[in-house]
Amino acid sequence: MKKRANEALEPDEPLCCCEFVDRQGGRSHVAACCCDCEDLDDACDRWLKKAPQKADSLSRLVTMVSDRLRVPWFWGGARRVDLSVLPPLLLLPVLLHIAALHFLLGMVVLTALPVLVLWYYYVTHRKKGRTLFFLSLALFSLGYMYYLFLTEVFPRGGVGLTQLGTVTLGVALTLASLIHTKREPGYVRLHTANVHSTVTYHSSTPDRDPAHTGLNGVGQEVVLANRGSGSEQQGQGVEQRDSGRSRKWCSLCRVVRPPRAGHCRICGACVLRLDHHCVWINSCVGQANHRSFLSTLLLFLLTSLYGISLVLRSVCPQQNLLSALLYCPGVYNQYSSALCFTCAWYSSIVTGGLLHLLVLQIINVSYNVTEREARTALRDKTARSHYWGLVVDTGVYSHGFRGNWAEFLTMGEGLHTPSPSLTDLV
Repeated sequence: MKKRANEALEPDEPLCCCEFVDRQGGRSHVAACCCDCEDLDDACDRWLKKAPQKADSLSRLVTMVSDRLRVPWFWGGARRVDLSVLPPLLLLPVLLHIAALHFLLGMVVLTALPVLVLWYYYVTHRKKGRTLFFLSLALFSLGYMYYLFLTEVFPRGGVGLTQLGTVTLGVALTLASLIHTKREPGYVRLHTANVHSTVTYHSSTPDRDPAHTGLNGVGQEVVLANRGSGSEQQGQGVEQRDSGRSRKWCSLCRVVRPPRAGHCRICGACVLRLDHHCVWINSCVGQANHRSFLSTLLLFLLTSLYGISLVLRSVCPQQNLLSALLYCPGVYNQYSSALCFTCAWYSSIVTGGLLHLLVLQIINVSYNVTEREARTALRDKTARSHYWGLVVDTGVYSHGFRGNWAEFLTMGEGLHTPSPSLTDLV
């Protein structure tokens, strides 16, 4: 097994569903995940001998585990499982079941859970790191709430087949809209017709960040383009000596950005009409997927509100829907009812957060301003702000309420967005 794990990959030799190429470039197998673990052996040996660990022992172990934690895949070999996917799958059911034991535990858990999520968001956002934690939390929350609706709420008898079918349809439409949103935000691409030559630099170019240079000193290829003719290609031939002063030139992507496009440091790409990078979908929101992003939010909110109303009507039939969430006597006398009530509260917290996001998006679309432009304008004090920053009007691209919405509803037409593979959807 050790010999097979270190076997070099032959050219054009396909991988089976359980094989993969490890970080050393050799062919390995998922069954060999515990073989040839020098880093783990060294750490355990130092621990048994009570010797100090190396400074990079933990990081090397994490890298080894993340490289070998794989699942078999039908084509292209075994796929890596991101470690950030696992915490929501393990912690969310445990925390919700603990919160259902007593109302005091419920208050503690439902208060601490959003705080921990916001703290983790702050940590990852400050490091500009990409993580699947939030997408995993969103998908698993939706799936787990639907599972509890089928196993706990529907058998109680207060929900009919019509209501169940409506919730199922809402969940299916939300997932379909999310998949469409994940296709592509609309990356800025260099037209092949405008490329006239390629220059290879064997050292860092003056206008490029050293942190984004080539791999271990390998030469960097820079594409030189001709000037375009259309409005979209205007300025396509910006000279290299002016790239440091031009705001449209991206020294990392080596492309000229059209107006309103921006570079996402998390995705590492320039996006047309960049609005923001959404951690909940693990992708940017741009010109090609902004409409489907809003439809995903709207479908999720409608499905969630309808599901919460059905749950409260089932566990608190004597209370009004508006007051049942705050006062439901006797709900903790039965664990099943307490679990449903706790999940209704959890769903309400998530729904409130996404409702705030949807309101901000609708306001920004009405004023034809992106979230990125709003933040920049507020920082530079070049925009009018109302209602404590909830409404930001830059006045640059606005065409009136109807004109702004007409532009928004048609801005994604004509963009070619290739269909992703199943693994690209994460």
